[in-house]
Amino acid sequence: MNAAWVKDALWVATATAASRLLGLVRAIVVADQFGASAVYDAYLIAFFIPHVLRRLLAEGALSNAFVPLYAERLRQGRAQADAFGSAVLSVALVGFPLVVVAGELLAPMLVAALADGFGASQQALATHLARITFPFIGLVGLGAVLMGVLNSQGKFGVPALAPALLNVGVILSVLLLRGMGAEALAIGVLLGGTAQLLVQLPLLKGRFAFRWRLDWGDPGLRQLGRLLVPAVIGLAVVQVNVLVDNKLASHLPEGAISALQYAIRLFQLPMGVFAAAISTAILPQLSAQRPEALQPLLRQAVLLCVLVLLPASAGLWGLGHPLIEWLFEHGAFTAEDTARTFNALRFYALGLVPYGLVAVLTRAFYALKDGKSPVWLSALAVGVNVALSLALVGPMAVGGLALATGIAGWVQLVTMGLVLHRRLGNGWFVGTGKTVVLACGATLVMSIVVPGTLGWVRTWSNQEWLLVVLPALAGLLTYGGLMWRSLRMVFSQ
Repeated sequence: MNAAWVKDALWVATATAASRLLGLVRAIVVADQFGASAVYDAYLIAFFIPHVLRRLLAEGALSNAFVPLYAERLRQGRAQADAFGSAVLSVALVGFPLVVVAGELLAPMLVAALADGFGASQQALATHLARITFPFIGLVGLGAVLMGVLNSQGKFGVPALAPALLNVGVILSVLLLRGMGAEALAIGVLLGGTAQLLVQLPLLKGRFAFRWRLDWGDPGLRQLGRLLVPAVIGLAVVQVNVLVDNKLASHLPEGAISALQYAIRLFQLPMGVFAAAISTAILPQLSAQRPEALQPLLRQAVLLCVLVLLPASAGLWGLGHPLIEWLFEHGAFTAEDTARTFNALRFYALGLVPYGLVAVLTRAFYALKDGKSPVWLSALAVGVNVALSLALVGPMAVGGLALATGIAGWVQLVTMGLVLHRRLGNGWFVGTGKTVVLACGATLVMSIVVPGTLGWVRTWSNQEWLLVVLPALAGLLTYGGLMWRSLRMVFSQ
């Protein structure tokens, strides 16, 4: 099997790991200054608006819909690819500024809708911060088109590293503008978004020739629109989960939204590094294949996701509490914040495997030029999530919101797998059963070794870093030793 995409995935994973680690540093810096507080809650609601639009209109839907179409034209010739890319970028240069203006005007209503549990002063702060951060969507929207061009030509490293610059911008701004409070966070978002766009420009030399081409009747744009509309709807459906969580959490004691965000930050370390890397690298490869040739690539991606994310999920569950203590519990971040954040993290961890696999399977649907199936499957999962969130937030607080998200991920994975089975047959997962069973067994053994090591370390040390590093190392060596042959097989295929 051609495993060139695995090499691409490793490049993306390396760059994404740098971004996620910087994101972790960003969370540590923010936790030290703001903790899990009403002020940070307000910032998170403010940034949620451009962040969601980033997912809907930029790095999420646009990239997923753009890459297969651009890759197809690239095979036809550079001129066709440049013409299509120029048409898309011209529309983006007109459309994203209009989105920014609309956001500035509608910010008060958007904040009120997102966090109706906030008091008047907290809503006013969130509105002010939203107006500062809104231009971010224009910056990353243009960057998403450039990222799609580069990814289609096999350039993954710098585009994957570009989002790290958002974290750099926020870190520097918080450290250097401490007297500005939450405004420093918002300014950092703009600095990072600008850098994220500019860093990709030098790589386009010799790979993409832009010509202003605002042609609304372009067949390529119409084809992109047919893929983009269901993709936007599908991602919008997914964002309903976050919207509902924020609305419900805004009625909990202050800091609840912050606790969810800190937990998601840790959840997204393995999710972002591995699942995003695999799904990003495999999309151009899947798009280049005939439908009947997708199965081997998809099977390999599914196996790789399971082998990596299954032990990561168990690790977050077993070491989440000492990890949060070590990373965040200093400055304004209290022991109560640690307990609340871990209450969310342990239940988010249950959804790590299904959401990672959903990211891969969604790329298969896009490669098949089917943008509708992921939409209604996401809608079904969202319905489950909303119903469970409403039922569980009362007795379990933030833990109930996270548990609802984890269960919904399994619902989405099962339904998506059934539909894909009908489209492709069973070749994309046949032969994976034995390896998955072995991975489950190895993870179970690791889940015994990790708390045992943690208990042993506690008997002779109270150093927070040792309580995390030594049990994690023991778990990694246990799992790696038991699964070494399977891991070598997947990487060498």
